[in-house]
Amino acid sequence: MKGIILAGGNGTRLKPLTKATSKQLLPIYDKPLIFYPLSTLMELGIRDIAIIVKSSEKEKFFLLLGDGKRFGINITYLIQDNPNGLAEAFIIGEEFIGKSNVTLILGDNIFYGEALKQSLSSKFSEGANILCYKVNDPERYGVAKISGSKVVEIVEKPKEFVSDYAVTGIYVYDNSVIAKSKSLLPSARGELEITDLNNLYIEEGNLRGIFLDSEMIWMDTGTFNSLHDASSLIKALQSRTGHLIGSPELVSYKNNWIKKNELSEALNLEITYDASVLSSLD
Repeated sequence: MKGIILAGGNGTRLKPLTKATSKQLLPIYDKPLIFYPLSTLMELGIRDIAIIVKSSEKEKFFLLLGDGKRFGINITYLIQDNPNGLAEAFIIGEEFIGKSNVTLILGDNIFYGEALKQSLSSKFSEGANILCYKVNDPERYGVAKISGSKVVEIVEKPKEFVSDYAVTGIYVYDNSVIAKSKSLLPSARGELEITDLNNLYIEEGNLRGIFLDSEMIWMDTGTFNSLHDASSLIKALQSRTGHLIGSPELVSYKNNWIKKNELSEALNLEITYDASVLSSLD
């Protein structure tokens, strides 16, 4: 399994904050936003990760993350300068994906909780999985209509009730996703839509819904309010539990990808991390 993080786009809903920098480089409490989806992929055991960025932002991301070596992973940077749709990620990433399966995560989504790892840690061989989360306001989201474990329809922002399971920002696909993405035609807004891609899997009967329970936290940080709420939540959780959230260094250590002395060196570079974190580790 390989991973892709979508971190391009113009972040228009967050201007003027995004006038001079990428949305994924904005802070969520004590870490840049990109750290959270990166940590999520690493928690799923994925070590080969591509980050899709605008060419004007590549140097900034590299300055922050480098080639991933300090996290015990490999990071590749791919370019998407025009917003041609989420599904274009698999065309851009064709060479990177190779013959592997791939997990795509949106760069402005934050997930927290053991349920995610448990849900996606089972063997994956073919078809596609989408992560669904029960919401009170399904009219704001793309929602999945479910039959058993199979997704039979995805409806964008339904005006009438279809389902209360919102489709979140993690998608797991088999290798056929590359050919399927190439077969798509641009939508009315000129983009290769992720919903159209998922519909191809639905036609094959191969799109499954994975359901996250209420103890799992999922946040889309695409607005000013959600950006603020996410920072407040991360601060509260870290203060209450004493555990770092969205720390790729810590995830790497727990995965046995780096040693404790490498973790110490990495965390000491981040002045916002409390040194007491190190003393609490076995």
